[in-house]
Amino acid sequence: MGGAIAKAEELAEDIGNAYVPQQFNNPANPETHRLTTAREIIDDTDGDVDIFIAGVGTGGTVTGVGETLKKNNPKVKVIAVEPADSPVLSGGKSGPHKIQGIGAGFVPKVLNQGVYDEVFRVKNDDAFAAGRLLAQKEGVLAGISTGAAVHAAIEVARRPENEGKTIVALLPDTGERYLSTSLFN
Repeated sequence: MGGAIAKAEELAEDIGNAYVPQQFNNPANPETHRLTTAREIIDDTDGDVDIFIAGVGTGGTVTGVGETLKKNNPKVKVIAVEPADSPVLSGGKSGPHKIQGIGAGFVPKVLNQGVYDEVFRVKNDDAFAAGRLLAQKEGVLAGISTGAAVHAAIEVARRPENEGKTIVALLPDTGERYLSTSLFN
């Protein structure tokens, strides 16, 4: 991911009037989730959320939603999802993985590492399997990072201490771009 960011910055310098949104560094990223995504979750659940689960790509979603949910209810547990093959958030080393959309290989500047209570590592195969399961059983055409979040949510829901709790998992991507990939083949 670092190489892609460097290339975008290089292109912006070469192209007149170019703009690079800098999702990993831009405070507007988590602020948007504070004002919109978090409010939608609170409204749709009447504020009754026990656990919030989201993959970490830019860090904006888990930061903005997590901060707002905890402000609304300090007992909310926030779980950050990362690829098992690139466990940077949980203290491991960056590495190649197949879960597009999360696991940038570095800690994003906008990520509030104090907002999450747990980091859940997801293996590539588990993310793919959950993505397929959503399509087959629920009719939801979702992508790989959604599969990672759903896998984490299923495993967290299976914990005895979470019986009866309201768990919200954010499903960030569509499966359309993956129709001709190994996700659906």
